[in-house]
Amino acid sequence: MDDLLDGYRRFRNTSWPERKALFEKLALKGQSPQTLVIACSDSRVDPTMIFDVGPGELFVVRNVANLVPPYSVPDHTHHGTSAAIEFAVRVLQVSSIVVLGHALCGGARALLDGAPDAAPDFLQDWINIAAPASGIARQLSDDPVEQRRVVEEQCVKLSLKNLETFPWVKERVDDGRLQLHGAYFAVATGVLERLRTDGTFGPA
Repeated sequence: MDDLLDGYRRFRNTSWPERKALFEKLALKGQSPQTLVIACSDSRVDPTMIFDVGPGELFVVRNVANLVPPYSVPDHTHHGTSAAIEFAVRVLQVSSIVVLGHALCGGARALLDGAPDAAPDFLQDWINIAAPASGIARQLSDDPVEQRRVVEEQCVKLSLKNLETFPWVKERVDDGRLQLHGAYFAVATGVLERLRTDGTFGPA
């Protein structure tokens, strides 16, 4: 906590004075981001840093392996990712959604190797949202490194597919109010790739 507070003090002394007017405007008028980014919780993959944006520009949802669950009928249980997507789409009315996958994803590795023994309660059920990805990876390659890359890419594609199971997402996609995009970030090189119309990832 001491390190975090030191960081806060640096923020107050340097960044806050420079952005004071921006924060005051955001406080007065509210947020109106145009883009929802669904990213992994991995500490090495920060969407605001990758896209070099400031406060108020992105609405960000982060979870293990940047997964979107398929739409389910509201049942009064806890659906954190779905709730955030609903808020972004129906309340903030974002015009684009980006699913941001990344290299060295622990969630993707768990799909291939199983969840770590130290996390037995929730992790396996969560990553099973993307269970088909591991089968696809094993069919395409015997190399563990290549398999992980395939799973990481498939998590992006599957999440994009699941987004369109939300009726109010699909309605907006169909009438042109909302665009869906996939992206993939390489942690070691800092290179961002986009999902192209042919289903492959290439330079952004």
